[in-house]
Amino acid sequence: MEKGKLVVVSGFSGAGKGTTMKALVAKYNDYALSVSATSRKPRPGEEDGREYFFKTKEEFEAMIQAGELVEYAQYVGNYYGTPKAYVEEQLAMGRNVLLEIEIQGALKIKGKFPDAVLIFITTKDAATLIQRLTDRGTEDAATIRKRMARAAEEAEGVEAYDYIVVNDVLDDCVETIDKIIKTGHNNSYGNISIIENIKEGLKSFTEGEL
Repeated sequence: MEKGKLVVVSGFSGAGKGTTMKALVAKYNDYALSVSATSRKPRPGEEDGREYFFKTKEEFEAMIQAGELVEYAQYVGNYYGTPKAYVEEQLAMGRNVLLEIEIQGALKIKGKFPDAVLIFITTKDAATLIQRLTDRGTEDAATIRKRMARAAEEAEGVEAYDYIVVNDVLDDCVETIDKIIKTGHNNSYGNISIIENIKEGLKSFTEGEL
C-alpha cells in the first residue's frame, strides 16, 4: 500500500481553513483530518476530540515532555500541537493526513517531514478576511485586532509554503486543493501578490486606519 501524504494547511484567521478541510474530508474518502491538541478553552459548540483535544496548560506541557507531539507552538497565549500516534497510523493506512496548524508549526513539520505539502489558504483581500472574522462573533474586538496583528506578521513567512490557494468559493477551493495533493499541479502560486496586499490591509486595520 502506498503511504499517504502529510498535508499542512495554514491560513489567516477567518480564511476558512477548518471549513475547507472538513469539506475535503466529506467529499473524498482518502483524507483524514488530524485533531490537534490545544490549551485554549473550547468555543461554543466545540467538543473535545472533535475540533481539538482540549488540555490544560499543565497537561499539554506533560505531552511535550513525553514526546507525544509531532510539533507544537504557542499562538495568542495558548499551546497548539499535533499528536504523533494518529498521524503515523493514518499515513501507514495510505490516507492523506490534513494538519491545520499555524506557520511556526508548519515550518517545524517541513523540517521533520521534507515530503510534507504546505498549503496556505487566504481570502481574496483584507476586507473579506476582517469581515469573516467579525461575523464569526466568537471573539471581542481586542482579540480580533490581536489576531490580525499576528496574521500580518505571519504573512512574512508565506514564501516557505508550496502553494497558496484563495478561498473565495468553497467548492472551487476544495477541488483545487485535491488536485494539488494528487497531481502536484497548481497555477495559484502567483497569489503571493494577494498575500502582500492583505498584509498591508491588516497593518492598516491594526493601526486603526480602517
